Amino acid sequence: METKPSINVGGLSFEWDLEEGRFIFEGQDSVLFWTASAMKIFFDSIEEISGEDAASVVMESTGFRQGLLVGDYFSEMENVSVAEAANLITNTYASAGWGLAKIQDMDEAKQTLRVHLKNSWEHKINVAQGKKEGGSYLAAHYAGIFSKLFNTSIWYSIVHHQIDGYEETIIEYFPSEQNIEENIHRFARLKEAEQIDQLERLVQEKTGELNSLIKEISSPIIPVLEDIVVVPLLGTYDQARAEELLVKTLQNLPKHKANYLVLDLTGLNDRFTQEAASLIEKLGSTAGLIGTKTILVGISPQMSMVITESGIDLSKFNCFQTLQHGIHYALAQNGRAIL
Repeated sequence: METKPSINVGGLSFEWDLEEGRFIFEGQDSVLFWTASAMKIFFDSIEEISGEDAASVVMESTGFRQGLLVGDYFSEMENVSVAEAANLITNTYASAGWGLAKIQDMDEAKQTLRVHLKNSWEHKINVAQGKKEGGSYLAAHYAGIFSKLFNTSIWYSIVHHQIDGYEETIIEYFPSEQNIEENIHRFARLKEAEQIDQLERLVQEKTGELNSLIKEISSPIIPVLEDIVVVPLLGTYDQARAEELLVKTLQNLPKHKANYLVLDLTGLNDRFTQEAASLIEKLGSTAGLIGTKTILVGISPQMSMVITESGIDLSKFNCFQTLQHGIHYALAQNGRAIL
């Protein structure tokens, strides 16, 4: 029977079963990847699919949960203290190509420590990716390990990353109520808030476009014949829309050299109010100040009742039942007619 190639490094066993295509590290199936090429592509693909922010949360969550698994394995060893387990873990990781890790300033009573990482696989991938900031996988991974070893919730704060130009990455660990689940939920809420903000901006943008469109088509000024302009009033006029109508109409009457302004009230039949009557009176009176006579057409019996009840006097304007009658009247004032 052929002997499987094996080697022992630092008290850790590595074994290859070439016939079965297996690599065994410490008795368990393992896989070898090139860090700066294959693993870089793996990280790049995650970021490309999910986005850089989401990928960061994924790596942090994965690192922490795998750390819990590792910490659970070492915490079950008999007669092994937290410091001894930490030393075993760092030696194991160094043999597996995870970089050089040193545990410093550990206080088991306060459950605090500092981890110094140098030339880790995560750092090498970040460099290959051209990153300006270091990753969070290993920082969260050790938080998971010591959460199990200390049997309490441990979180981290990165002092600085090696990628920032330092000799090594330094991470501080301490008891905290913060956990990876809260980070995931917070990220989800942040994304929801961003989507809501985006939708609100889109709604505001579309509302602005719609308002502009309404201003363009609302109460259009129609020069039907020489010196005669028709303005159909449509819908309900609030203060802003009424002001827009007044300004727009008065600005355009001189442009069209209008002697007659025909206000078509047909579109107000179901929405005619005292405010609308007041708007008509104001518009007609103001137009008269610049020399344009106002003619009202399309007044229904219901409108007549509202006008009477409002006390607003529109009798100073010539009123006709239809637009055709109003235009014929305006033409007749200049001795003209439609044949």
